[in-house]
Amino acid sequence: MKALVLSGGSGTRLRPFSYSMPKQLMPIANRPVLEHVLENIRALGVSEVAVVVGDGGPQIRAALGDGARLGLRITYIRQEQPLGLAHCVKLARDYLGDDDFVMYLGDNMLPQGVTDIAEDFRTLRPCAQVVVHKVADPRAFGVAEVAADGRVTRLVEKPEQPRSDLALTGVYFFTPAIHEAIDSITPSARGELEITDAIQWLVSSGATVAAREYTGYWKDTGRVEDVLDCNRELLDGVSRSVGGHVDAESLLIGPVVVEPGAGIVRSRIVGPAIVGAGSLVIDSQVGPYTSIGRDCRIKDSGLDRSIVLDGASVSRVPALRGSLIGRSAAVTSADAGGAHHRLVVGDHTRVEVAA
Repeated sequence: MKALVLSGGSGTRLRPFSYSMPKQLMPIANRPVLEHVLENIRALGVSEVAVVVGDGGPQIRAALGDGARLGLRITYIRQEQPLGLAHCVKLARDYLGDDDFVMYLGDNMLPQGVTDIAEDFRTLRPCAQVVVHKVADPRAFGVAEVAADGRVTRLVEKPEQPRSDLALTGVYFFTPAIHEAIDSITPSARGELEITDAIQWLVSSGATVAAREYTGYWKDTGRVEDVLDCNRELLDGVSRSVGGHVDAESLLIGPVVVEPGAGIVRSRIVGPAIVGAGSLVIDSQVGPYTSIGRDCRIKDSGLDRSIVLDGASVSRVPALRGSLIGRSAAVTSADAGGAHHRLVVGDHTRVEVAA
């Protein structure tokens, strides 16, 4: 089995960050979403991966390289325009050959993994298998209508009156039968080749399409709120690890990760939290569910439930909560009052707040 990871989307819902970085490189617990995705794929016993990229391709290549660091062999495929998920499969046709493959959206987080679901696919080998998750409001998703034996009877995109609460997660398992299906469909009203149309073609043609339910945590990291929520989920799984310097006047409480080269000076950090390599936290309070990236500077400030990306600085801001601070951004305060702030600050930005 091979893997096809789709990482070419423009990420409009994650602006301003997606103006300067692919959304798939947004760090969750100090690691890019794509690394979490590829870790899940490696857990399936898959080592050959094609990553479909768009304009952010050079940054993704720089982050992942040839995949050797992750135990994978990565091939990059360029998609010039976002013409649909099925179009990505078309582009990868020569790479995929006649192999079965797992297709995985590169901004999806399923931290509990899909190894059992992959094993079902290998054992039963339906023409296609979709991974679904129960949601409270299916109207915002592609929805699978499923028979009692697990066969998909119909796929509906964002139905106004859903007949099922099983949303498509963005993980699919395919045999080569999907190629004929894609060749048989036409672009949708929005001008894209839809993978749901191709799977529905298989269903309508009498092919076996199965659904398997994923019951763990699932999040599409397409919005700031989703990124912060996902960061909280993953930080709940960290264990205490101190590889950097923590002075005698500082206090670490609970599962706190201080990466090598980081420094904690006269500060209090309550886990779960991560302080990245080369970062310095001075005279500050860092609350739970906070990830501080590499080479950051936090001074005379308070942070909790936030993400600070690489190279950013926060100075004299007493209470940042639920914030996302971009790479090399600088946030400072004109005075030191007690107000709470929530900020979403893009890369290379300077913000001064009046506390």
